[in-house]
Amino acid sequence: MNLHEYQAKRLFAEHGIPIPRGEVAQTPAEARAITQELGGRAVVKSQVLTGGRGKAGGIKLAQSPDEAEANAKAILGMQIKGLTVNKVLVDELAPGIRQELYLAVLIDRGNRRPMIMASAAGGMDIEEVAETTPEKIHLLQVDPNLGVRGFQTTYLAQRMGLPREVWGDFHKIVVGLYNCFRANDASLTEINPLIITGEGKLLALDGKMSIDDNALARQPRLAEMRDVEEEPPAEAEARRTGITFIQLDGNIGCMVNGAGLAMATMDIIQLYGGEPANFLDIGGGARADQVATALRLILSDPKVEAVLFNIFGGITRGDEVARGILSALEQIDTTVPMVVRLAGTNAAEGLALLAEADMLTAATLSEAAQKAVAAAEAARTIGGAS
Repeated sequence: MNLHEYQAKRLFAEHGIPIPRGEVAQTPAEARAITQELGGRAVVKSQVLTGGRGKAGGIKLAQSPDEAEANAKAILGMQIKGLTVNKVLVDELAPGIRQELYLAVLIDRGNRRPMIMASAAGGMDIEEVAETTPEKIHLLQVDPNLGVRGFQTTYLAQRMGLPREVWGDFHKIVVGLYNCFRANDASLTEINPLIITGEGKLLALDGKMSIDDNALARQPRLAEMRDVEEEPPAEAEARRTGITFIQLDGNIGCMVNGAGLAMATMDIIQLYGGEPANFLDIGGGARADQVATALRLILSDPKVEAVLFNIFGGITRGDEVARGILSALEQIDTTVPMVVRLAGTNAAEGLALLAEADMLTAATLSEAAQKAVAAAEAARTIGGAS
């Protein structure tokens, strides 16, 4: 679950991280009133659960309450990557920016422990920094039994070339960000940028936070922060029906049971020249109605040119999956080609049902991926010719 910037920064503040004064507005008039309270100058920031807000025109500076009202009017209701802006954060302007930094705490899954990521190249897309100037990114693992140690933040401050006078405050912010990460069962806490102001103080201008969905049962306060209006509709529907679904930018829809198998399926699609359109895990014991819902979600993406089903039956029964596919196709009018690979429990029964419906099947994942990629290319060719 992702949090809005204003929600993340308020959680940061609970752990001693300095943030700008600011309030959320849902109307231009509210933005004007908040700016007036902040002294007449502010930054108006769209609150949507996606990146690229600044490039899309969703962040604007205001030198007066009137300008803040006009900015809020322009931002509220705009679309950013398919999401509608329903609220804005009105923050006080920072007192001059001497330097922008990047700081995050995330999970190092390879080493099974938290990791601090820091860079003096803040304010930029960290993926771009990693690709073009990887030497500017500094990583440190944290022992969960010890927490963040002073020598670690001193090392980071030195590597980043920070002025010595901010080292003490930098240590407090790193510790605070880690404590916020741990206390809230987060998978990511990120500040970008963390600025050094003209007065030599550190200030978290922006914040991002992702919470582990599996921990929400013990984080009721955070569960209440979920903004369902800002979630992609397909992902919200999937969550309601117990399906794990993440939309991607590719052309081949995937329906798989099991996260590891889903990752392998996505990898092998890419190996044979395709691009996965989604991550979708129907989980163990999926019923026919869940399979039907999952297929509707996949086909709601206009970029999908083929669908690959990769089901390894254990708790999940192959015949139930087959019935779900056929049930969905009775409800959805589609010409998108589909390839099914079934193995395990009741796979023979499921394949027999699919054979009656003249669906493409495959015995192995490699064969299924190749057939799906070929089907997508054929569909694209036919579409281009028409």
